[in-house]
Amino acid sequence: MSVGENRFTLKEAAALLLELADEEEVSLSSSSSEFSGDSAAEEDFLKGRDPDLDLEPEKSDPDWQPEAKKPRKSPVVKEKEKEKEKEEEEEEEEEEEEEEEEEEEEEEEEEEEEEELELQLSKSTRPARRGRGRGRGRAGGRSPPEQSSAPEGAWQGTDVDDITPEQPSFRPARTPGGQLAGGSQYSVLQLFQLFMSNRILQTILNNSNKFGESDHPETFQRLTMPDMMSYLAMIIYMGIIDTPNITDYWRRSELYTFSFPSSVMSGRRFKAVSRAIHLSDPDDDAANDLKRGTAGYDRLCKIKPMYDEVRQVCMANYHPHQCIAIDERMVASKARNGVRQYMKNKPVKWGYKLFVLADSANGYTWDFFVYEGKRSQIVKGLGYDTVMRLINTQVMGTGYKLFVDNFYTSPDLFRDLLAKKIWACGTIRQHQIGFPKNRPGALERQAPWGSIRWIREGPVVFVQWKDNKDVLICSTIHAAHGEDTTQRRIKGADGKWSVQDVPIPPAIVDYNKNMGGVDLSDALIGYYTILHKTKKWYRSFLFHFIDIAIVNAYILYKEMAVARKEKVMSQKAFRETLVTELKAVGSTTTAPSQPPPPAPPGASHKLVHFCPDGSDGRRRCVHCHQKTTVKCSSCNKCLCFTVNRDCYNAWHTLNNL
Repeated sequence: MSVGENRFTLKEAAALLLELADEEEVSLSSSSSEFSGDSAAEEDFLKGRDPDLDLEPEKSDPDWQPEAKKPRKSPVVKEKEKEKEKEEEEEEEEEEEEEEEEEEEEEEEEEEEEEELELQLSKSTRPARRGRGRGRGRAGGRSPPEQSSAPEGAWQGTDVDDITPEQPSFRPARTPGGQLAGGSQYSVLQLFQLFMSNRILQTILNNSNKFGESDHPETFQRLTMPDMMSYLAMIIYMGIIDTPNITDYWRRSELYTFSFPSSVMSGRRFKAVSRAIHLSDPDDDAANDLKRGTAGYDRLCKIKPMYDEVRQVCMANYHPHQCIAIDERMVASKARNGVRQYMKNKPVKWGYKLFVLADSANGYTWDFFVYEGKRSQIVKGLGYDTVMRLINTQVMGTGYKLFVDNFYTSPDLFRDLLAKKIWACGTIRQHQIGFPKNRPGALERQAPWGSIRWIREGPVVFVQWKDNKDVLICSTIHAAHGEDTTQRRIKGADGKWSVQDVPIPPAIVDYNKNMGGVDLSDALIGYYTILHKTKKWYRSFLFHFIDIAIVNAYILYKEMAVARKEKVMSQKAFRETLVTELKAVGSTTTAPSQPPPPAPPGASHKLVHFCPDGSDGRRRCVHCHQKTTVKCSSCNKCLCFTVNRDCYNAWHTLNNL
């Protein structure tokens, strides 16, 4: 019988409700989960067990301790906590108001940046703000939707004008040019001695005598200052007159009739001086060798005295003009040393690398240092550290324009140089950090010659220019484009070649004009270099330092001659004059006396042995240049007289004796 169909009395309704309640209780008990905590607790209670104290052995924890009861807080503490909570809520409300104000300000700034982006005055983008912490702000802990950042700046063409950068105010520490006494006359030798001073030569002389006495004390003859002058005259002469072998300068064959070397010093004395030449103190070398393998070991110890002195005199005797350049230079040598470099793509593959700062106007070597390889301490990259090491505004001044190639150029470097009031320009590599890559509007592969694209990021402008290939350049000096043009031979649509004027960025015009400072210095050195093959690595640096001294002295001479409106002699004539003046102050004892005349016809000729003991002390045959132990007693000529070489009779027959 259903409840809705019949009417019940009050008693019947109460009885029916009790029956329904009993049925629901039974169904709930039968469908309860086996994991119910209430049923387990009731079962323990019915069995008389306590759920905390009467644990089973396998479930008991021996390290268990009851939790300490928390002390009750006094009403005063509760009131303080409530006040603190109110203060925190007030602070949160103030922070929310400040954040809302910041959001409004940032929205205004973003609108201004978008306007600047349209005008191409700023290409920087603004990152999206992070959301607030949980439970703060209007969002109730939810981060606001991310705002899309402004699109990155695109490459622009010449139809968009660039701003004109602030030009440097040139404030050098000294007047640019030679730092010589005004109105004084300098000879070629005096100009050379500005860089190869008597102090440098005296240091080399003392160290060479000390080394010679320790290396070969029995045969060594002490060197004098005139000996050093004669030696310098000979090696500079060898840069002008080249022969396959050094001994050819003293040969008396018909093919080698050089009278000048014999008038300066004998070949034997030249070899003795070359063997003894030493730039550093042998005691310092020995102490440095004990440090080999440690951080205190100096790989350049054997050149340090002359190395440091030459750098100082180069900076003291000249001050560079506004445009300067930094580039690398290779000193060719295969002498073994830890700083020697191998560069397979360079004309000089084996040698020592120097980083040089030169005046772009004339190639004057103002400062340099030797690259020591992997042992060099590099902080922000080799190119960055090299430029910062060579640029010293306290010595140079400010307002200089520096030109570098893509090995050194980076946006960070140029910004840091600008902070030191040094402006810079240089080619840049596309994968260089900071270069604007993957931007729309870049040069296409088939773009016409002279096409220009550019992007400005604050004080730095990046320019793409279409030449034989895409040229990338970076500058803090120039505007992106101007009215400059250059000529190129271009093939037209009809297949005919013609010379046309194409636009060229002003940065590339100035780069081509001023980047060649170090290359000009290298060319001046290479024309008549005194560098020749040697087994001692420090002698390669000795020859290069002398070349630097000669070229810098020649640059000072040209500056003085132009100021006096005199005819400027060539570098060859300058070196020839220097050799003559060095010979004049050289030693007369180093030059041998005139060779004795040959014996008159009819004189008695006979062979005699001049070696006291076997082959010790042999000399070169004047005919075949092989070593021999006999000579002609009348002619006083060393000649071979063996089964295979009868130079004695051959030489006498040749000279009608």
